[in-house]
Amino acid sequence: MKQYTIDDLRNILIRLRGENGCPWDRVQTHETIKKSMIEETYEVIDAIDAGDDAMFANELGDLLLQVVFHARIAEERGAFNFDTVVNEICTKLITRHTHVFGSDEAGNAEEALGAWERNKKKEKGQKTASEVVSDVPHSLPALLRAEKVQKKAASFGFDWREDEGVYEKISEEIEEVKSAKTPEEVEEEIGDLLFAVVNLARRFKVTPEIALAKAADKFTDRFCKMEKEALDGGHVLEELSLEEMDKIWNKIKEK
Repeated sequence: MKQYTIDDLRNILIRLRGENGCPWDRVQTHETIKKSMIEETYEVIDAIDAGDDAMFANELGDLLLQVVFHARIAEERGAFNFDTVVNEICTKLITRHTHVFGSDEAGNAEEALGAWERNKKKEKGQKTASEVVSDVPHSLPALLRAEKVQKKAASFGFDWREDEGVYEKISEEIEEVKSAKTPEEVEEEIGDLLFAVVNLARRFKVTPEIALAKAADKFTDRFCKMEKEALDGGHVLEELSLEEMDKIWNKIKEK
């Protein structure tokens, strides 16, 4: 079997986008396929979590396709090509790793990250804290964005000194949710509450996106077991009262 290379992938995209290529591929734009980039990224994460290397390689290929696809569309409109993309990332890796390719020193991961961030600020011409915090992408999932915004602010010293302050803030936000009177106020206060919880997760070095994903997995697993228990007892889940479902749920939690 032929062992394909990155050049083969680039040529396949040229063929697919060409005059006698695929009707679907030919009409795609950056906008129409941007959602695929997000979906493929999450499928890569699923493969990592599954610990399946074959699946991992396959999903990385799907993600790489998105990069080459966008680069090809950009080349067609005279903006840049795949070589430009490679040059950009190589340049970035070299200029930001001054502790490897330059005269800076970094004895551990924390110092290396500090060098990266300093070089990143210099590269982007960021002179103020506001510029650094505002630079966090708005398109990130909300929990990830909240965590990153807080980390950026904390790097300038704007952070809770003690865990107790975060607990008090969460309690305060819960009370404000309770006292909210309009749907708009409820939305705002719940947002503040979630933001405060992200602060707590960060204090304990917990990634809130991962923690919430695991909580959702745990809930799904218990819900499925609850339904199975009901069916084994000759009952359809939706015919049970909330109290009956709670009884089964608590039984499953104790296992």
